[in-house]
Amino acid sequence: MKNKLKNPFVNDMITYLMVIAAYVIVEMLLKAGQVSSLMKGLLVPLCTYSILAVSLNLVVGISGELSLGHAGFMCVGAFTSALWTNLMNGKIPPMASFILAILVGAACAALAGFLIGIPVLRLRGDYLAIVTLAFGEIIKNIVNALYLGVDSRGFHFSMKDNLALGLEKDGVTIIKGAQGITGTPKMSSFTAGVILLLLALFIVQNLIRSRTGRAIMAIRDNRIAAESIGLNVTRYKLLAFTISAAIAGAAGVLYAHNLSTLQALPKNFGYNMSITILVFVVMGGIGNIRGSVIAAVVLTLLPELLRSMSDYRMLIYAVVLILMMLFTSAPSFIQFREKLFGKIGRRSDSAEAAGK
Repeated sequence: MKNKLKNPFVNDMITYLMVIAAYVIVEMLLKAGQVSSLMKGLLVPLCTYSILAVSLNLVVGISGELSLGHAGFMCVGAFTSALWTNLMNGKIPPMASFILAILVGAACAALAGFLIGIPVLRLRGDYLAIVTLAFGEIIKNIVNALYLGVDSRGFHFSMKDNLALGLEKDGVTIIKGAQGITGTPKMSSFTAGVILLLLALFIVQNLIRSRTGRAIMAIRDNRIAAESIGLNVTRYKLLAFTISAAIAGAAGVLYAHNLSTLQALPKNFGYNMSITILVFVVMGGIGNIRGSVIAAVVLTLLPELLRSMSDYRMLIYAVVLILMMLFTSAPSFIQFREKLFGKIGRRSDSAEAAGK
């Protein structure tokens, strides 16, 4: 059993099957009418946060760099995709528009990640964290100050106000500064979120198993040794950072198309969101892709499930955070976990032997 769990293919298939099984169970509960309206509203955010956790784990866990500006790439993907959808509304079929919006959001976020990564990834440790945090805040503030309109003459930009755009009478303002983008069609669904999550898992897990992924992890483990055998450290780190930004942009697309009004608020795309995503990664285990998904789901659902305990809700939430941290990081808990799973594995092996 232990050897089976060490098999990368089996390990990856367990992750995929876990997500598919959760999707099937939730769909059955939805059809039976057993899911409350509050929980229905959380289904798309659960997928969004899971995708964000997987993408950040590629940088933090696999590449070994601490990034605190991940919400900025989510913001880029959200606003560029919402802009695309509003421009294409009524011109192409909704499904085609949404698929293209995902590609546009991911591509723009990847471009932002590439441009930011070129100067930033030459830094290390706390300096890298501070600079990525600054870039994330810069992206959010630029979006808050941006006015974008379109008329028969083309696109018009302004950082001042709506009147400075100089639009014709038939012109339309799409990005309205701090008011954001309004009227984006709600195209996100739980099914689309699960498909995007599976795609993100497929990309990240296959990258980890590939030669490129092994090079990235070699640089993480020993930078000097990796440089001595000719690995281009900056190139591989930039590749991981760009792919991570693209996946975060795709999560932003899912987020944007679940809202009728999209605004670059601090709680949505600010520092707190980046920290929340980092908490999912740390709680699930740094470098553990499956753990990131589980942590994102549990920590997103928990405050809502405990809402009836208004006086003790955050206390219980804090206790659960501490226990999860201990379970994934403390040596004594890790030994206990290995012993527990080892006993389960031996029992299943003995049952298989008895059956034969």
